[in-house]
Amino acid sequence: MKYLSRRDLLVGAGAVALNGGAPIGAWAQQAKGRLTVACSGEPATLVLALSTQGPTQLIGGKIFQGLLSFGFDLSPQPSLAKSWIVSPDGMTYEFKLQENVTWHDGRPFTSEDVVFTTRDMLPQTHTRARNNFANVAEFIASDPHTVIFKMKQPFAPFLGAFQVGSAPMMPKHIYAGSDYKTNPANATPIGTGPFKFNEWRRGNHIHLVRNENYWKQGLPRIQDIYFRIIPDAAGRTMAIEAGELDVATSDDIELFDVPRLNTNPSLVRVDKGDEIFGEMGWIEMNHRVKPLDDKRFRQVIMHALDRDFIASRIWFGVAKKASGPFSSATKYCDASIQGYPYDMARARKLLADMGLDPKSGGQRASLRLLQSPYGGPWNRLAEYMKQQLAELGVSLTIESTDMGAFAQRVANWDYDLTFNRLLQFGDPALGVARSYISSNIQKGVMFSNTMGYSNPKVDELFAQAQQTIDEGERMRLYKEVQAILFEDVPVGWLVEGRRVTFHNKRVRDLITTSSGTYDSFESAWIS
Repeated sequence: MKYLSRRDLLVGAGAVALNGGAPIGAWAQQAKGRLTVACSGEPATLVLALSTQGPTQLIGGKIFQGLLSFGFDLSPQPSLAKSWIVSPDGMTYEFKLQENVTWHDGRPFTSEDVVFTTRDMLPQTHTRARNNFANVAEFIASDPHTVIFKMKQPFAPFLGAFQVGSAPMMPKHIYAGSDYKTNPANATPIGTGPFKFNEWRRGNHIHLVRNENYWKQGLPRIQDIYFRIIPDAAGRTMAIEAGELDVATSDDIELFDVPRLNTNPSLVRVDKGDEIFGEMGWIEMNHRVKPLDDKRFRQVIMHALDRDFIASRIWFGVAKKASGPFSSATKYCDASIQGYPYDMARARKLLADMGLDPKSGGQRASLRLLQSPYGGPWNRLAEYMKQQLAELGVSLTIESTDMGAFAQRVANWDYDLTFNRLLQFGDPALGVARSYISSNIQKGVMFSNTMGYSNPKVDELFAQAQQTIDEGERMRLYKEVQAILFEDVPVGWLVEGRRVTFHNKRVRDLITTSSGTYDSFESAWIS
């Protein structure tokens, strides 16, 4: 092929120290210690290509890697790709791969793996990747260590698609020609990351060990990681206070315990490491179920909930109220959208306008709420929501399940209402559009448009915005789409998550990227 001139291209690379500043080789002899990390629920799988649930990202982020990682300022940094070139028209991306990378089974990592992952596997198994790589016309492995993507049209945030949770590289020699979801290798995942799978004792722990052939010299700095599966949040809090856990995040502990943990002299609090995510907590509403198919009823739910109360008294300030479909941490968020006010009178009027008059006993409607398995505040939120809607004559039956069954039921549309958390990945085209565009209504795929929301104008605006590289035009298009979504209420936006990490003071260099605890822990060490 004809290569583009470097003079005419934007070059992305950067001389980044691969071992966190330690002398080359020093840590190879000194790697020591065991890290014990809280895991709040049994993962459905450890294979990042098959699930983006929190426990899977936490553990899979040590086994698998993306082409790029991202700094706290969201700037792209080398990972499996050591450098990259983007053409001025945004139509060609060329990645040069690291040359000494092997899979955990010893086979070499090559450009063929990248093409297989992005062209063949992820579009079938990964909802974000399906949208991101649908913009690529040609996937070219021009030599074993060079990959070229030729775009159908410009896709402004394309580099952001290569974060490990969005595009974990998968071994072609393991998965090509197989049923990805039932491949036997899913039980013993094989990646390129700093840690290898060793053991999974269901209900107890998952054990990863140091990859002695890791491609970054001298890393990782610790010998192994135990992810302890402790379903009870109070138990996880007690374990980190007692030194039985080294790491826990605000996803793992009771949030009302955060003030006490702040004063614990054996713990360090880290308030960075979630910049790329823009986490949004919301009520997911199945539009196939009456009366949830009527936007007025979805607006009723929004008016019935006090988001200030939810953020301050249920999340204890480790979150802030959400206003609309774009997190305030996400690019192009329209700050003029302030969310639905808490207004029970307005909610009753909307119910009357719909003709949902109280029946005998004062009941207007009855719905099922599939409880989120993330515990803690989500359990309290369910009880609060049940109480609030009962005042309007809407009864909720709360159904509980485990992590795997929850994902299966939501993916297969077997719910009326549920709670979910979505990560927005810094740009609407990467983490927001997937929840609302009708082309992403994919039964059986979690974190897709599982609600069944469809609005052709929304589809059109998201498509236009991701194809333009003009910042002002993107802002105009995204403001318009936010206004429509706010009116339609596809989901009920409640809180923006703020991830806080606590770790034992013996642990050093744990959080090094904007992916926080979902990243590799390759630089972590124990003093």
